[in-house]
Amino acid sequence: MGQFGELNNLWTSLAIWLVTVVLVVAAVIDGLKLKVPNWLTFPFIVSGWIFSLASMGFEGLGWSMLGTVVGLALLLPAYAIGGMGAGDVKLLMGVGAWVHPTLTFYGFCVSAVVGAILAIGMVLYRRKWNKHYGQFFGILTEMMVIKDPNQLAAIAAERKSSMMLLPYGIPIAIGTIAYFAWCGLLV
Repeated sequence: MGQFGELNNLWTSLAIWLVTVVLVVAAVIDGLKLKVPNWLTFPFIVSGWIFSLASMGFEGLGWSMLGTVVGLALLLPAYAIGGMGAGDVKLLMGVGAWVHPTLTFYGFCVSAVVGAILAIGMVLYRRKWNKHYGQFFGILTEMMVIKDPNQLAAIAAERKSSMMLLPYGIPIAIGTIAYFAWCGLLV
């Protein structure tokens, strides 16, 4: 491999650490404000494209764009029915822009598990299991029966004030960073 392999490892390590820092910042902001701001997500996405183009050429840009689309595709259904905010979607798109499709997908998978654990923990901590257990199955039933994203979004908007909100930037950060660590990328 020689010096080019070392340079590639340096660029990969730089990208992983930058994504990690942005995820931590996004999680803190989301935890405090229940919002991941555009001033963080848009530059995150665009800089990922620029970095990939600069470090790997047009092939890298293609992978970066595909990673962005994967991030969008994974969270767009939940956003479309009112299950999460646009900032969460753009945050995962930014992850995809920087680390490309495969790491984005697996980071999302771990994030989904972390999100479920945090949601269950929030409900148990607040002793609202019966209420939210019923709401969960009600939402699943609505999704199976209604299937119209606009109607589901309207129903979700009506229900939003009675639900506990999970700032999903936190599970995205924990899950993605945990996946990076598990893969040995945070060295």
